Amino acid sequence: MPSRKRANINPAVLVWARDQAKLTVEEAAKKVNVKPERFAAWEDPNDGEKPTFRQLRLLAKALHRPPSLFYLAEPPVGFQPMKDLRRLPGDGLLAFSPGLAYEMELAQQRRELSLQLSIAASEDVPEFSLRAMLEEDPERVGRRLREALKITFTAQSNWRRQGALESFKNWRRAMENLDVLVFQMSRVDWKEVSGFALAVPQRPIITVNRKDTPNRRTFSLLHEFAHLMLGQSGASDLNVDAARPPETQRVEVFCNAVAAAALVPRERLLSQEVVQHYGARSVQWHDDDLLELANLFAVSRIVLLRRLLTFGRITQAFYERKAKQCNEEWLTEQKRRKRRQKDSDKPYVTNPPLEVFYNLGRPFVRQVLNSMNTNLITMHEASSHFGNLRVRHFPKLEQQVYAG
Repeated sequence: MPSRKRANINPAVLVWARDQAKLTVEEAAKKVNVKPERFAAWEDPNDGEKPTFRQLRLLAKALHRPPSLFYLAEPPVGFQPMKDLRRLPGDGLLAFSPGLAYEMELAQQRRELSLQLSIAASEDVPEFSLRAMLEEDPERVGRRLREALKITFTAQSNWRRQGALESFKNWRRAMENLDVLVFQMSRVDWKEVSGFALAVPQRPIITVNRKDTPNRRTFSLLHEFAHLMLGQSGASDLNVDAARPPETQRVEVFCNAVAAAALVPRERLLSQEVVQHYGARSVQWHDDDLLELANLFAVSRIVLLRRLLTFGRITQAFYERKAKQCNEEWLTEQKRRKRRQKDSDKPYVTNPPLEVFYNLGRPFVRQVLNSMNTNLITMHEASSHFGNLRVRHFPKLEQQVYAG
């Protein structure tokens, strides 16, 4: 009878994960249906005993960790650089939900894996060199950001013909070309957070909330990219009018302003015929004109309204009234979508390889596949890094990675 294939996990990481789960060896062994002696052998670096891939999946579930975690060269040190930028004055630091904390840790683990695979493949990892300071003019920083991403207005206006999601994909790809890991999360409520960033010298991370609309996700991308330029990690929402402590409010306002400047360049906006038609401090803007102008830049109406306010094309009162209207319409549409999904009698069909590609991004997926194809990792390990994607889906995943 052929021997079962084994998962070449790191014993030190297993010890760390069990300790974090507050389990004894006996308790952990019981959860994965093995004797304590066998579990202890997995944790012993000198023993050489390894779990099967089925046992690894049980381990991951029992210890509340992704399977890919157990392959790290060293135990994680935690997501220490993160600051919660959604605090309210006097309330102290708000705790992250378990779901958000998990996504932060998972993103950092993927980054560590990516760096290890680069080292194993003798690949250079460039440093993230774009920098900004809070004292700078956000308009100038926005232009510098846009130039670094090599986004032309012609390209941006062409994307809108294919929809807001196409715009998001292209901004994301431009950031990935600068060796930024861009992930998407789908298990965290959009009300809690729109995205987060880990600002580190090499291969920094941006994660955006997939439950947001494509336009909001695009803005989150630019907002979090501004965090990277400042060298400040953080978790953010997109409410520019939210109450925050002064030390975080300044950062959030700056990052929002940079994102808006990059998405809606001042010169391009003010040169539009419809903007010149309405003139200064107008309160007569028609909803159709606002929507058409927002679509031109592939942004939400609220982002457009904020830019018009910044350049004195509408009044503060008009902005507040229209922003409230936009938020109410968006919330109504969100409720309708939930009702449609609930009332629909069609089964929910997923596309596993496409989901992996959307959530993990082209560079990370390509790196794992390349490492598998060059025998740096096994096919089973690659499956683990893709959230246990079945091997039969790998060909379609490769099609996504190498298409276009």
